[in-house]
Amino acid sequence: MGKYIATRLLSLIPVLFGVSLIVFFLVRLIPGSALEMYMGTQVEATPEQMIELQRIFGEDKPVVVLYTEWLGRILKGDFGHSLRTGRAVLPDILSRLPLSLELTVIALFLALLIGIPQGILSSLRKNPVSDVLNRIAGLLGLSLPQFWLASLMVLAFSNTQGWIPMGNYIKFTDDPLRNLRMMLLPSLSIGIGLSAVIMRYTRNSMLEVLQMDYIRTAKAKGLAKRIVIIRHALKNAILPVITVAGFNTGYLLGGAIVIEEVFALPGMGRLALYAIYQRDYPVIQAIVLVIATLFVLVNLLTDIIYSLVDPRIRLDNGARHS
Repeated sequence: MGKYIATRLLSLIPVLFGVSLIVFFLVRLIPGSALEMYMGTQVEATPEQMIELQRIFGEDKPVVVLYTEWLGRILKGDFGHSLRTGRAVLPDILSRLPLSLELTVIALFLALLIGIPQGILSSLRKNPVSDVLNRIAGLLGLSLPQFWLASLMVLAFSNTQGWIPMGNYIKFTDDPLRNLRMMLLPSLSIGIGLSAVIMRYTRNSMLEVLQMDYIRTAKAKGLAKRIVIIRHALKNAILPVITVAGFNTGYLLGGAIVIEEVFALPGMGRLALYAIYQRDYPVIQAIVLVIATLFVLVNLLTDIIYSLVDPRIRLDNGARHS
């Protein structure tokens, strides 16, 4: 296990290197430069002034040289300074990261809380009508865009005191209950789609496991139905659900970008959105690297949970085998 974790952590290096290459060069393909966004449309500058501004902003060198210098600073823990505000990038990200992580964790919890019970019930129901309704609800959950659902929630609960942050965000450490109440709707708007995915995976996996011989044996021994479902069937059916939940956690973190803007939450996603608008390259690059790191770490955690849920699975030498 220890060797596997060390190998996965080492594999993080080439992954982040590839991500840094992609994001550094792709953001510079976006029409409009940071200087143009900074000056606006009302200010005209001579070529000499533009050259001087490029020197001040550090954009007067070839892009390959800029990437090499930026990567060297990253290796030293220096993520640079915002072109817009002049502040260090890393402290701004770290101050907003807890909110985005909280939003993602609550969304994942709600998705599991809704999806797994519904998937189990759908696999056990013999009524075709209720099963069809359940599957239709799952399809609707997959089809509804997150930003559209979030906008509907804002319209529906805008007059409900305390449910919509709207510039009045309260930290969890200041008032836990009010914070959780404020985070419920944003988290639900992100997690509802994943809950539909988890419901379908749970249902299909349970239907397959319930046909196994050891389930018939457990029933023949006279075990209670609840014990058969939870201890025997669900324990084996949950593995594909862990996979899809872990894989989609990174996408939940990415979906927070739009949701934080809809609900006016001062998180990392909102910071990334404004950085894109303003062509603030250091901020964009740093945020993408942070999200990529979290994505890989979540996948590693998913593999570890695999071995804890099913002891037959052992992680060794970077491979899964039983």
